[in-house]
Formats: sequence, structure tokens, C-alpha cells
Amino acid sequence: MNTQAATQETHAAAGVANYLSINNIEVIYDHVILVLKGVSLAVPKGKIVALLGANGAGKSTTLKAISNLLHAERGDVTKGSVEYKGQRVDQLSPNELVKRGVIQVMEGRHCFAHLSIEENLLTGAYTRNISRAELKDSLDRVYHYFPRLKTRRSSQAGYTSGGEQQMCAIGRALMARPEMILLDEPSMGLAPQIVEEIFEIVRDLNSREQVSFLLAEQNTMVALKYADFGYILENGRVVMEGEAEALRTNEDVKEFYLGLSSAGRKSFKDVKHYRRRKRWLS
Repeated sequence: MNTQAATQETHAAAGVANYLSINNIEVIYDHVILVLKGVSLAVPKGKIVALLGANGAGKSTTLKAISNLLHAERGDVTKGSVEYKGQRVDQLSPNELVKRGVIQVMEGRHCFAHLSIEENLLTGAYTRNISRAELKDSLDRVYHYFPRLKTRRSSQAGYTSGGEQQMCAIGRALMARPEMILLDEPSMGLAPQIVEEIFEIVRDLNSREQVSFLLAEQNTMVALKYADFGYILENGRVVMEGEAEALRTNEDVKEFYLGLSSAGRKSFKDVKHYRRRKRWLS
């Protein structure tokens, strides 16, 4: 039995439905460059799943394959399928996918720099046909989770801090009332205190609103602190998966990502040697 089937059986036995299933997908850029090589993973309803790996491992490509944003970068899913709530969605437009409740928060935040924080948030409700009262309720909901944004609501987004822009990007996604958020590198370029604050808000949204998250992250230890389950990508393949706590305490993971082992911190030379061995691939 392959690891994807085993994961799905485990979730089924626990009575947990997979909101999102990625089944053996391959992604090629420019009809030549093979980036993802048979990636499979599952995100259960109401859970936080971390997609981990070094820069260039294929994390962002995996998220864009789900949200159907690959075509803008001359990429194509050439094999496999993506299912959401039991239906294939890999042929839908990004707009149609947002209407179904799946939205991606891109790496690098990508706020509209010339608009205010509140104007940025309002753009997130573009796909919803709602009244002014409902729009105000949605804004108040975002401000409840991100009080910093309420304070800065009239500030031009381009002149706010990186942490505030990341909060604005997540808040803008919330305005679409998603059930699944694909969150790409939320900690990138942010101070540790702000990273913790953002991840606390993610956990709050998950527990209170039952929003499911698939988050791609290089900061392995922080991601696994807040996630329920994790997958590790290397060179476009899933090389390890498991419950978040099990991955956090796994000696291979600690040694590969942090240069730590049961014997203490390793030298850079030893870490490079370990990286070449790729013990978990044997």
C-alpha cells in the first residue's frame, strides 16, 4: 500500500473527511522542466497540514497546482488529479475555485501597494454577491482576528510593515469566506515575534472558524508546532510524512533542517555529508 492510501485510510478510520486530495501529480514548466514528480497528499477537513522543504523543493508549485495558477507561469499539471470535497477541480479557473471555497495567499504577500489596508481587504470580497451589511460584517470579522489592521485601516498598504502586509493578505483571503486556505511561506522575511503572532491567528481561525489550511513553509519547527500533520518535499517528491509531533521529534528531520542530533549540534561539513546521504530516501 502506498503512503497516500495509508494516510487516507488513517483519516477514514478516525472519521476525518479529506477536504483536499492531491493524487500523484506531475508538473512541467515550459514543456521541459519536470518540477513535481508524483506528489500525493491529503488535507482533512478542519485541519492544518504543513508542506515542508528547502527552497526549490516544489512547495509553491504544489500550491499553485492546486489553485490553478500555474498557467500564468507556463506550468502545467501533466499527470494526476486534484480533488476538493470529492470532485475534481484541476480544470477549474482560479476564480471558480475561489467561489468553491479554496483560495491561495501567495508568497511575498502581494498587497496592492497604492491602496489602503481596508481597500485591499474589500477586494477579497469581489467574488461574493453580498449586501453592504454583509460586507461590513466580513470586515469586522477580519478586524477581530487582526486588530492591527483595524488600527491601520486607512494607511496605504505599501507603507505598512511586512507583518502587517502579511496579515492584510490573509485578511483579504478571509473576505472571500474560504473553507480552505493555501498559505505560501507566511514567515518569509518576518521577525520571529511576528511569525508567532501570525501562526497563532492561523490556529485561532482553524479552531474557531474551522478553516482548513495547507501551508508551505521553510521554517520547519514553527510550522510543525501549529500543524496537525506534515509532508516533507525534496526535489519534487514527498520523502516523509506523519503527525506533526512525530516529525518534530524525528532525529532525521532535526538533523537535516537544523543541524541537530541526539549528540548535539553538528558541524556544517557533517550536515552537508548528511544531505548527500539522504538517509530517509534509502
